Amino acid sequence: MHLRYGMNPHQAARVSMPPGSPPLRVVSGEPSYINLLDALNGWQLVRAAAEATGLVAAASFKHVSPAGVALSGPLDPAAQATWLPGADPGPLTAAYIRCRDADPKSSFGDMIAVSEPVDVELAEFLARVVADGIIAPGFEPDAVGRLAAKKRGAFLVLAADPAFRPPEREQREVFGLLLEQQRDAAPLTDGLLTSVVNGPLPDSAVRDALLGLAAVRYTQSNSVALVAGGATLGIGAGQQNRVDCVRLAAAKAATWWLRRHPRIDGLPAVGGMSRQDRLNWQMRMADGDMTEGQLAEFGRLFPGADPVISPAERARWLSGLGDVCLISDGYLPFRDNIEHASRAGVRYVVEPGGSARSDDVASACTEYGITLVRTGLRLFHH
Repeated sequence: MHLRYGMNPHQAARVSMPPGSPPLRVVSGEPSYINLLDALNGWQLVRAAAEATGLVAAASFKHVSPAGVALSGPLDPAAQATWLPGADPGPLTAAYIRCRDADPKSSFGDMIAVSEPVDVELAEFLARVVADGIIAPGFEPDAVGRLAAKKRGAFLVLAADPAFRPPEREQREVFGLLLEQQRDAAPLTDGLLTSVVNGPLPDSAVRDALLGLAAVRYTQSNSVALVAGGATLGIGAGQQNRVDCVRLAAAKAATWWLRRHPRIDGLPAVGGMSRQDRLNWQMRMADGDMTEGQLAEFGRLFPGADPVISPAERARWLSGLGDVCLISDGYLPFRDNIEHASRAGVRYVVEPGGSARSDDVASACTEYGITLVRTGLRLFHH
């Protein structure tokens, strides 16, 4: 099948389906190369998360890494007011809202993956957000019509085959070389979480750890996910060193939490301003790094509102973020990873272990009152 284009519009591309039943079929739209990479990784992630936790899962993918991943659960007041005021969404819609709310700046124009068939409620919600497509194990008849009409028919609708199981070995051609390896099929179960170095691991942290393990397995390495309440708050992806992964994930989690600050959450509505534009202004306030031009525009749009949260107030508010679980796809090599994590409300750390300085990492966890779990399983993904 010919694709719309390759990784870039000037590259022609096609895909060859395996004999027999393929892993997916195109219901509507025309996929690009990256669309399929996002969809296939996203589908594997939500299927793994749902199998590990027994809950509905959703993921928002951009450039072959998730911007957010979440399980079904209640919306907090800020997410409710932003995405679906006055409504009580079902599990599937709630899971997607929770994952999109994790990093709405990155989720703009995403590829969506959900673990359950798409119902009309989710289809109607998606009609009001900017997204490129969705992959799911099925669709209600009325849902397909609503989705296929999105983006004047360009919205991509893909049906995944839940019964498809990939071959045991996977191949990739790079610069004329054919690389082959055993597929990473190690099960993600709570049996990975039994080597607790110090401190208790409550059931809620077990759920968050399993979700995080599924997330980092399908995130470009090096990767770290911060998870709380069954949803990612920040994902650090594709970094060349571990501490930058932690710092990036922590910065995103801080932005998520600061968006709940009364002054940011209560930013006045402006007539004619889209939801995404208002979200962008809230995130700029949370980031605390507006340019001179943005400050001037803020003053014009929101007269009387102060765009600056003082350092002392930021620190006070951020101290309220807690019970966060950090999951790393590789071992944490130094204690500075723990020091940065502690500033983002991390109380549980799940990592493979095996660093030459594992004792230093364990000591830092004890010092900061953080529970440390070593899985013995590395989950690199490239």
